[in-house]
Amino acid sequence: MSESKPVISVVAGALMHADGSFMLGSRPAGKPYAGYWEFPGGKVEPGETPLAALVREFREEMGIEVSHATPWLTRTHHYEHASVHLRFFRIWAWQGTPQPHEGQSFAWQTPGHHSVTPMLPANDPVLRSLQLPDVLQISCVGECGRDHTLEVLAQRDNPGWVIVREPQKSREQLADFVAEVADIVHPKGGKLLVNTDPAWIKGWPVDGLHLSSQRLAALDERPPHLAWVGASAHSSAELARAAALGLDYALLGHVQPTASHPQQAALGWDGFARLLQDEIPLPVFAIGGLQAADLDTARQHGAHGIALMRGAWQ
Repeated sequence: MSESKPVISVVAGALMHADGSFMLGSRPAGKPYAGYWEFPGGKVEPGETPLAALVREFREEMGIEVSHATPWLTRTHHYEHASVHLRFFRIWAWQGTPQPHEGQSFAWQTPGHHSVTPMLPANDPVLRSLQLPDVLQISCVGECGRDHTLEVLAQRDNPGWVIVREPQKSREQLADFVAEVADIVHPKGGKLLVNTDPAWIKGWPVDGLHLSSQRLAALDERPPHLAWVGASAHSSAELARAAALGLDYALLGHVQPTASHPQQAALGWDGFARLLQDEIPLPVFAIGGLQAADLDTARQHGAHGIALMRGAWQ
């Protein structure tokens, strides 16, 4: 009987600039996969918390002091020599200038356009996650109005990512509205997803699909031929389902009471964070009763970002 591989607990961090660029580092000579590029970090020592290990590793590897970091993704990757349990953080503030204390190289990269190779295999899905925005905007024409929604989008230099969710519309009505949103969003570099039956969207000018929790439960595989697919989730089981299908993100909520769910028990931030305690390998957006000012709080509780419905169109 072959011996099982050891499981090594590791932290890794992405230094983040305000423009969305992030830092990668090359692995030093003498280590497995020497010369491959990765997010800097290292092993968690006995008795250390993941955050303490992150701070220590960045001090030792590049001589900076991490002052603001938030938990992000958790993944397990199986290499030939060991299985690595990776906790990823994003680092928003630090003191000092990164210096290669271990003979490595550093490179700032743009999401979706990394220029260094080869990449450590565990990092491919993480790099993709960095293409996601801080905020997802969800339409609610029934409350905010069609004209107001389109006017708000038209006034924004960067319309960001929009999820069209209009369950009251017929297929034809939804197709017309999606086309109107696409005409505004796409020329400005934004992305458009739609929350609807996957069978409806063939030929529509969309960048992806958002699944309700009911549609998520009914699927056996990720819908094919779509660049981006996400889903709504309300439990750890639904988050695990989204991860198992290889989806790109999940919305988790509701965090606070909302106008449409005033009587239902909200998760609160502590409940939201508890649902992310298990290994969640995909980015999760907090949703439900939130405003743009809640972004950093969401990140501190493990979210990639926030999703806004009514708050997106004020």
